Amino acid sequence: MTHLITSLRSFAFGAADVESIQTTINRTEDNLLQLIYLVTGSIEKLEIPRPSSTRRADRLWAHTCFEAFIRADDDASYYEFNFSPSTDWAAYSFRDYRDGELLQDKNSAPKIVVRRDADSLELDAVICLDRLRAIRTGALLRIGLSAVIEANDGTLSYWALKHPGDKPDFHHPDSFALELAFPSQSA
Repeated sequence: MTHLITSLRSFAFGAADVESIQTTINRTEDNLLQLIYLVTGSIEKLEIPRPSSTRRADRLWAHTCFEAFIRADDDASYYEFNFSPSTDWAAYSFRDYRDGELLQDKNSAPKIVVRRDADSLELDAVICLDRLRAIRTGALLRIGLSAVIEANDGTLSYWALKHPGDKPDFHHPDSFALELAFPSQSA
């Protein structure tokens, strides 16, 4: 199992009520990728969608949402996953920078678990790497992790491992700042 911990940085000033966003990535030997997002701060001052029945939804990034972008190191194509604290999700497949569509594989649905208290919000999402056709076994993965946090007044803050431009752009190739080996099949 591969286990990585990192922190997201806010673009510009960020949300005053968020102290930090820490991410943990676990890749298991059976090619599952677990992404854990931990937000600490005054959670009651943030607009957090309430859990509901899990379903595919669009435009999750317009409110509090956690995101993962995944591509093979030598490929322009990539995947985007959106995870809402409501447990709604979205998945997209891109041929190149912002040139994509909904990921049509219904089996690509992540498993999402949310925990919340007064000073923290944790979202765990598990996706199956084997369902991502553009990711070859043995490839070095490039991953971008990000979050959009909505304050109670509707203000959005943008968080990512890396902000390469003068405005938030989680699709930018340089925002795929984390490297992770995708294991070869064992014999």
